[in-house]
Amino acid sequence: MGRKLDPTKEKRGPGRKARKQKGAETELVRFLPAVSEENSKRLSSRARKRAAKRRLGSAEPPKTNKSPEAKPLPGKLPKGALQTAGKKGPQSLFNAPRGKKRPAPGSDEEEEEEDSEEDGMVNHGDLWGSEDDADMVDDYGADSNSEDEEEGEELLPIERAARKQKAREAAAGIQWSEEETEDEEEEKEVTPESCPPKEEEADGGLQINVDEEPFVLPPAGETEQDAQVPDLQRVHKRIQDIVGILRDFGAQREEGRSRSEYLNRLKKDLAIYYSYGDFLLGKLMDLFPLSELVEFLEANEVPRPVTLRTNTLKTRRRDLAQALINRGVNLDPLGKWSKTGLVVYDSSVPIGATPEYLAGHYMLQGASSMLPVMALAPQEHERILDMCCAPGGKTSYMAQLMKNTGVILANDANAERLKSVVGNLHRLGVTNTIISHYDGRQFPTVVGGFDRVLLDAPCSGTGVISKDPAVKTNKDEKDILRCAHLQKELLLSAIDSVNATSKTGGYLVYCTCSITVEENEWVVDYALKKRNVRLVPTGLDFGQEGFTRFRERRFHPSLRSTRRFYPHTHNMDGFFIAKFKKFSNSIPQSQTDGVLLCRSGWTAVVQSQLIATSTFQVEAILVPQTPK
Repeated sequence: MGRKLDPTKEKRGPGRKARKQKGAETELVRFLPAVSEENSKRLSSRARKRAAKRRLGSAEPPKTNKSPEAKPLPGKLPKGALQTAGKKGPQSLFNAPRGKKRPAPGSDEEEEEEDSEEDGMVNHGDLWGSEDDADMVDDYGADSNSEDEEEGEELLPIERAARKQKAREAAAGIQWSEEETEDEEEEKEVTPESCPPKEEEADGGLQINVDEEPFVLPPAGETEQDAQVPDLQRVHKRIQDIVGILRDFGAQREEGRSRSEYLNRLKKDLAIYYSYGDFLLGKLMDLFPLSELVEFLEANEVPRPVTLRTNTLKTRRRDLAQALINRGVNLDPLGKWSKTGLVVYDSSVPIGATPEYLAGHYMLQGASSMLPVMALAPQEHERILDMCCAPGGKTSYMAQLMKNTGVILANDANAERLKSVVGNLHRLGVTNTIISHYDGRQFPTVVGGFDRVLLDAPCSGTGVISKDPAVKTNKDEKDILRCAHLQKELLLSAIDSVNATSKTGGYLVYCTCSITVEENEWVVDYALKKRNVRLVPTGLDFGQEGFTRFRERRFHPSLRSTRRFYPHTHNMDGFFIAKFKKFSNSIPQSQTDGVLLCRSGWTAVVQSQLIATSTFQVEAILVPQTPK
């Protein structure tokens, strides 16, 4: 079984067999430093090593071929004199480390260092003869007088190989010129002091960048080549240069060049680099400053974050967020302005096919699409019209704010898109909504007298280019004017559908996913002239104010209450929101209608109608003048 180990028993030292082996203790004492010797610390490691070797040489004098008649050198002390003067024992002489090489022969720095270190101590070199130093052998077994071997040890392997190669070639008869050898030796002996500091090199590089030639507009041949086979890096660099020049045009412009030339070149380069059509790019250049224009174009190349809206009819945002996090979805609250929104960064599961989505706990909806419903602020037990409701995100948001009370009439002119509305409303548990399929311009003939109306009018889609890049090239002036004309008709119908005498309502929200002035401020200003409505604040804490003047056009000052949202500033789709308050159900007479008396005796009744162009279309209906 053996003896059991008693953990409480204290060890009393080495065992019986270890006490018999006394050689190790006596040998180790020679290499261990003495505790009481403080003077040994005052010598350098190299001095201690030399002193140790000299001590060994005195204890066991080496067998040299000296003549028996050799006398001790003058100044040599007898044995014991070293110990008396330096107070050092033989054990302290072995304290020097063994792994260092000796300095190269002829090194003045090492000699000065040793002299400074041994200052105030006994000069041990004077106690020994020069012959002992000549016969001394270093740690590596090489003679200290062999300078060639010492230099060879200091050379790198590649340098030693180069010297061997030269030796072979010299033996073969190839002679090297003295200039080449001197140049090579100078390259090998380059010291850090001779190398230029990095800071100076960096300064020199910065100085070179400062001294670059100013930007010059390229000739026509180069621009045609870029149009055929574009070099995107060169085009992007040229865009940055032109934008920098236009910021300080007076100081940086090229002599003889006008601002229009730089703008034309910039427009062509932006069209090449971002793949835009000339018409839409011209609209954007009129809308944004140059620095903001580039940011807007860059933002359209990146998709907007995936956002979802919690359906409070079935769950709470906190519970939904926890459930999705457990499924591997990385999300955060959308912002302080939204109490139901969540932004999704990444997900390990399809965000549109989770059990929570199928159960109707949330709706995938853009952040900008939540803003019109928040501006409308529907109340419980109200009658609300959603004139263009597909695909049902805003309709279901209004239903959950109303807590499934009151009535919502969800209308859309596209029957195919109404299918998605029906599916979403059933999935989300909305029960207070009626779906209709009418042209929005037929209201209020179909039904009217609503407390609130939401009009998300069809538009050109210039605010959602990141979702539909085809908008960059497939839109022209006719498309913008056609959309603007349709929007004016829908807006007038929506205003007529609102009941101005409603106790809680009488509001209308007009919104588009476009950023062009023709579809937004121009349409709103037209409605202000045609109906008894006024603009009121939207209630949104962020967003840029609408335009009251744009180029040659001037709009009503109350358009400052409207809000614009851009991808590059708010990280959401481009959107425009305006909120109206209807104060009278009567339709005012147009101030531009009049009667003109013609020379021929006929009365011309002039009816002017403002359309989406910058002119008036005048329709003259000639009727015979009634005799007096």
